[in-house]
Amino acid sequence: MTSDDTANAGRTRSIETHSALSPGQTEAVLALLAEAAKNDGRQAVSEQGRLQLRDGEREGVSHLLLTVGEELVGYAQLEDTDPVEAPAAELVVHPAHRGHGHGRALGSALLAASGKRLRVWAHGGHSAARHLAQVLGLTLFRELRQMRRPLEGLNLSEPVLPLDVTVRTFVPGQDDAAWLAVNAAAFAHHPEQGSLTQRDLDARMAEPWFDPAGFFLAFRGDELVGFHWTKVHAEERLGEVYVLGVRPGEQGGGLGKALTTIGLRHLEAQGLPTAMLYVDADNKAAVSVYERLGFTTYETDLMYRTET
Repeated sequence: MTSDDTANAGRTRSIETHSALSPGQTEAVLALLAEAAKNDGRQAVSEQGRLQLRDGEREGVSHLLLTVGEELVGYAQLEDTDPVEAPAAELVVHPAHRGHGHGRALGSALLAASGKRLRVWAHGGHSAARHLAQVLGLTLFRELRQMRRPLEGLNLSEPVLPLDVTVRTFVPGQDDAAWLAVNAAAFAHHPEQGSLTQRDLDARMAEPWFDPAGFFLAFRGDELVGFHWTKVHAEERLGEVYVLGVRPGEQGGGLGKALTTIGLRHLEAQGLPTAMLYVDADNKAAVSVYERLGFTTYETDLMYRTET
């Protein structure tokens, strides 16, 4: 734990690090995240981070709670599971407590905990986050685009599957291992996605939004060769191209485009007005495919890191 004086009514600022949070601590962090999302218009911590927040102790994951007096005003999560890349972090300060140096205190604690090898997400790329990155000595490393397109009047051509490929929906408990293997192979270059485990899959299947009817698997014979997992954000009435993957060796034959079309048609059939997806800005080929499908950039997440 670290602590220092703060100008916030003379109370003491403390930062405690935990490998797992109690139910009460989890509830307090989720309430803080909800208030920040209401103010900022989007979540400050990713879906994976929120699942890890509620999922008990996980190797390589730690939670930093910043309190002023007895009040929780800041939270950060540090994940050190990538064997190559620096540890990755997300952080948030309660909107009512910004401007008092709490973000810088959390950032400094993350730098200390990571041995000054750190990557930090700034979801939405707000100016305050960019300023904090500069103060902490971090440089821009990655740009993740959220792209959207209308679903009304979708008017996409019939999906054309490669020869001998068939598509059906995911069966929980039956398809888990095959999906995890193809997901790992398809995203070997993308550790955040490619390193998902059965525990991660189980956590997602336990979420209220999970619907196997929107999780499409492509098979060549009995072998899984690709998938398109869609997601519905019910409150926002927004459909998502959640994860789209094609096994190495199957790319370039039109399977990805066909699976994308199948998923978008499914989302349109739910009566949703808009579809969204995330794609790295430097993945020019994927960005080009999505642009041809009518997607345009809606907003951008930025990742900063220490110099290596």
